[in-house]
Amino acid sequence: MLELQDLYVTYGSIWALNGLSFRVNEGELVALIGSNGAGKSTTLKTISGLLRPRQGAIVYQGQDITRTATDQIVALGISHCPEGRRIFGGLTVRENLLLGTVQRKNGPTLAADLEWICHLFPRLKERLHQAGGTLSGGEQQMLAIGRALMSRPRLLLLDEPSLGLAPLMVEHIFRVIRELKQQGKTILLVEQNVHQALDAADRAYVIETGRITLEGPAEELKHNPQVEQSYLGK
Repeated sequence: MLELQDLYVTYGSIWALNGLSFRVNEGELVALIGSNGAGKSTTLKTISGLLRPRQGAIVYQGQDITRTATDQIVALGISHCPEGRRIFGGLTVRENLLLGTVQRKNGPTLAADLEWICHLFPRLKERLHQAGGTLSGGEQQMLAIGRALMSRPRLLLLDEPSLGLAPLMVEHIFRVIRELKQQGKTILLVEQNVHQALDAADRAYVIETGRITLEGPAEELKHNPQVEQSYLGK
């Protein structure tokens, strides 16, 4: 479904991605793990068109989208739930969710999709008419994921969904991620909670200094000595 081919991305004179290449197959949950500054969030921003690579290609469903505008990438079926949630605090929960439908043409199904999001995140149903800025951090993360899902993506990019959340909320967020996987959603997950990421994923890649250094089935990487030492605290 998605293939990154030899991507190079810079922030000024700093090289953030250095020949990054990997793939995500349809129906997979793929985890991208690595330390702070390794290039994980940069990778997602480049896929969604927020950053432009200096070199390389991004191919989605057989189409080169390397230079495609962000709104057109969303219309093609890629939705990005960013690190830090980025909800609109002055808008209600319902209004935030509806912002995820801007590129959609099938309006009559919006009510059903809102109900689906409220099934995934019952707390949001209780707060539909509450301002997003008054929600707890965990509730705002639910809202950010729900907004991304409202675009009906074929590929969901999740950037650090558990960041800063209490353990019980982390468990809830990952239950939802597993449910989405069971429903056949294709997900590329960036996550520093490597235990949770590898438990949920089909396959995983380890990124260091902007390039892939390890890859394989998530279950195998859990027992890789390098991963155990560097990311699992063993």
